[in-house]
Amino acid sequence: MFEAVEGMLAEHEEIEARLGAPETHADARLAKQLNQRYAALSSIIAAWRDWQQLGDDIEAARELAGEDPAFAEEADLLVESRHAAEERLRRLLVPRDEADDKDAILELKSGEGGEESALFAGDLLRMYTRYAEARGWKVEVLDAAESDLGGYKSVTVAVKAKGASEPGTAPYALLKFEGGVHRVQRVPVTESQGRVHTSAAGVLVFPEAEQIDVQIDENDLRIDVYRSSGPGGQSVNTTDSAVRITHVPTGIVASCQNEKSQLQNREQAMRILRARILAAAQEKADAEAGEARRSQVRTVDRSERIRTYNFPENRISDHRTGYKAYNLDQVLDGDLQPVLDSCIEADLAARLEALEQ
Repeated sequence: MFEAVEGMLAEHEEIEARLGAPETHADARLAKQLNQRYAALSSIIAAWRDWQQLGDDIEAARELAGEDPAFAEEADLLVESRHAAEERLRRLLVPRDEADDKDAILELKSGEGGEESALFAGDLLRMYTRYAEARGWKVEVLDAAESDLGGYKSVTVAVKAKGASEPGTAPYALLKFEGGVHRVQRVPVTESQGRVHTSAAGVLVFPEAEQIDVQIDENDLRIDVYRSSGPGGQSVNTTDSAVRITHVPTGIVASCQNEKSQLQNREQAMRILRARILAAAQEKADAEAGEARRSQVRTVDRSERIRTYNFPENRISDHRTGYKAYNLDQVLDGDLQPVLDSCIEADLAARLEALEQ
């Protein structure tokens, strides 16, 4: 497996030379792709050299152990360090999702359960917002349709990192595992008998696409304007400020009514549209790549129930990974990382297994 790194050395040098050429930066898309690949290769090569150096250090320590027993202890410590370096290198060599370094767009929609489902969608939004804040990310509401009791019939938010992220730590790399149906079991505020009800909310997660990621011809767009409904300020129900954009070739639609001006709503709708088009293109590429290259965690049916939030038992269960904990209150307050880690580990195991076949 590690032999592949030697072939990457030449590619690394070639990309470094191309990045130094002025003509490369005349093409923004190409420059971005090369920079991303160069950063990924740099991490792998640094880890590989560290692993090699530790091997040399172990050999030297064992030779010196015959003269000084202290070097035998040092050799044992170096062996442990090399095992850790080897595991890190194996992880870096696993093919990554090309979108893992991107920000994320989350769409939360109420489902079964009416008003209670809308309230739960609001709870999920709060959970993601608290989690994002703990990581130093920014959450921006792009569009929202509130329910009568303060929940959300639907809400779309952008989650953005501040500055560059380490590999595997960008918003999309972590939050992509949240896509699916989230089930809640609790006594709704609308329930007078104190009975536990089950309802659900759906979550969709897309990598946020920049303009250089998705080329959209203005002639391929059908733009409709209409009057907003629900919260949104003085313009609601008085001006045609809401915008719906349809990408005719794919049939993908995005709408926004959250902002007061038609121009702002159009800009937000275009952000959502680009993300959906990019996600659709990636799904098509994944399907063409075949099962061996697809993640067992990521490619679950988006209509599938992925997680249960049981309030009476304060329990959270992830049905894909078997993760279970009795700290639901803390998770809903933003302590989501252990749940995500179970998904990340399952995804990595599946990718490693596919790589070694």
